Amino acid sequence: MVGDLFNPFSGETSILPTCATAERIMTVTVRLNHTIIAAQDKEKSSLFLTGILGFPAPSLIGPFAVVQVSDDTSLDFMDTDGEIASQHYAFLVDEYEFDEIFGRIRDRHLPYWADPYRHKRDEINTWDGGRGVYFDDPSGYLLEIITRPYGSGGTTTSQPHPLFAQPLGHEDHEDHLFDRQAKRGRQASRLQAEV
Repeated sequence: MVGDLFNPFSGETSILPTCATAERIMTVTVRLNHTIIAAQDKEKSSLFLTGILGFPAPSLIGPFAVVQVSDDTSLDFMDTDGEIASQHYAFLVDEYEFDEIFGRIRDRHLPYWADPYRHKRDEINTWDGGRGVYFDDPSGYLLEIITRPYGSGGTTTSQPHPLFAQPLGHEDHEDHLFDRQAKRGRQASRLQAEV
């Protein structure tokens, strides 16, 4: 029906998006599906990533070497002749996976660092009560594996993440989301009334 909203992740249709007004909690259905990563050699970079992280081999689809990193998210490597801008990709792993991946980094004699500035070479960090390490891919991207999300240890952990801080404009952002959700609800109601 006109004005109905379909949620492709739950398969549900509703006139208004899910919203718990009293708690100002929103259901957001936006998810990252893929991103394109420029590479000097798409096959070399995609095979490096799958080999280090233990993902299935990449698939060649059109101009892309596609690395499936989760059920619904891929990194699509594409060759470029141009200069590659610095990028950073962090992967959340469990403790067992960290040991496996870090072992492959060391077995390949890859340089690694405890920090994104590459000051603490041949060290890992223990921020947020977990472990993390940074290393480069063949195109020069800074890759990272972490066992705890940034800020998850709070400020009371023995090694809080140095970047941990309150979100920029957190209260304003929450109000913006609520206002946007309310606007969508009004639009859906108007469309429903027109039918």
